[in-house]
Amino acid sequence: MLAYGSNFVQESHPLTLDARPTTRRRFHPAWAVAAVAFVALIGAAGFRAAPGALMVPLHDEFGWSTSVMSLAVSINLLLFGLTAPFAAALMDKFGIRQVVVVALSLVALGAGGSVLMTASWQLLVFWGVLIGLGTGSMALVLAATIANRWFHARRGLVMGILTAGSATGQLIFLPVVAHLADSAGWRQASLVVAVAALAVVPLVWFVVRDHPHERGVLPYGAPADHVPPAPVTGGAARRAIEGLTYASKHWSFWALAIAFAICGATTNGLIGIHFIPSAHDHGMSSTTAAGLLAAVGVFDIIGTIASGWLTDKFDPRMLLVLYYLFRGLGLLLLPQLLADSVHPSMILFIVIYGLDWVATVPPTVALCREAFGDRGTIVFGWVFASHQIGAAVAALGAGVIRDTFGTYTYAWWAGGALCAIAAVLSVMVGTGPESSARAEAALPALEK
Repeated sequence: MLAYGSNFVQESHPLTLDARPTTRRRFHPAWAVAAVAFVALIGAAGFRAAPGALMVPLHDEFGWSTSVMSLAVSINLLLFGLTAPFAAALMDKFGIRQVVVVALSLVALGAGGSVLMTASWQLLVFWGVLIGLGTGSMALVLAATIANRWFHARRGLVMGILTAGSATGQLIFLPVVAHLADSAGWRQASLVVAVAALAVVPLVWFVVRDHPHERGVLPYGAPADHVPPAPVTGGAARRAIEGLTYASKHWSFWALAIAFAICGATTNGLIGIHFIPSAHDHGMSSTTAAGLLAAVGVFDIIGTIASGWLTDKFDPRMLLVLYYLFRGLGLLLLPQLLADSVHPSMILFIVIYGLDWVATVPPTVALCREAFGDRGTIVFGWVFASHQIGAAVAALGAGVIRDTFGTYTYAWWAGGALCAIAAVLSVMVGTGPESSARAEAALPALEK
């Protein structure tokens, strides 16, 4: 018999041979759970991709400065990251689907409520607080949780596919949001995102479960003697804080966190928010620029899934070095590429930057898991928090640079230099059993 812990075995109905979890099914339910998580990530990504497309119409209607709108986006990105480790602990404590349903509802409330805005402080509430909390409760922490719980094999590939969900959301919603903002107005665009987020809720509720044994199976690819982890004990907030305390004593955490902060700064913070306004400065229409940014999402899907596959086969540190170097080169060249129309060099930039956009995620998750073992998901939550802190600083900083100098050029150059630092840090991350053993000896286990 397989041992499965008190949270699974019912006292009055002990497991029989036929009741034991098994992997002998033609279609493993892990793939259905992953598919719904993918759709949920698309819903969460919808409004997160919208601010860049809505900054120009909001400025035209209300006269709000780029700095004010960048502050709202910075709050969004900051909460998006800082919520992640607590969301990971909440998923451990209360369940994946409960947390995801609440998160999607917050996204819908923020998107729908924003149509009533009349003052800039309301922008901070709807764009910043509500949507930041909602998207932060899912995003890459959701992807890491699904990959680690439901999959024993193909974790890197699954993480790549789920991470691509955010890019797919950008691909689907960004052209729609930009078109609606230009034709029908930014309010209609916001309502579309709200409806899309709510539409995902029933799927999450009826399909997603917390652990494979709730569907009577082992994790995908797990051996027959696999034993699931013991039930989580302790408060969610306490576990999240102890996770940070635990990880902060190790150099690998800081190397990953600083590099991932640079990753956030050079994707969500710079290109994701300021590419459209910067292209508009050079005479390109917002709709055309939004189309280019959506094309980044197309190649992001390809690049992230490929990165997941590569992560299963090669040293994640070397992959990160290549990704950051290519991204930095692209940012250094961007000021010379922006123009009033699309040309071959710009298309090449979009392709390369798209392939590299969040290709960093699968190797980063793998390194967290290797270095920190079972605590890897919560530790990744804090690493992801640093990603969004970097994005928030870059989003605000680029807006201030634009208002001060009248150009984004210095912001692009700074991003390129930071990518070189991230490449160096990635080489210095320690992995493997020895790293995990040192980490285990540092502090008592979180579940105690």
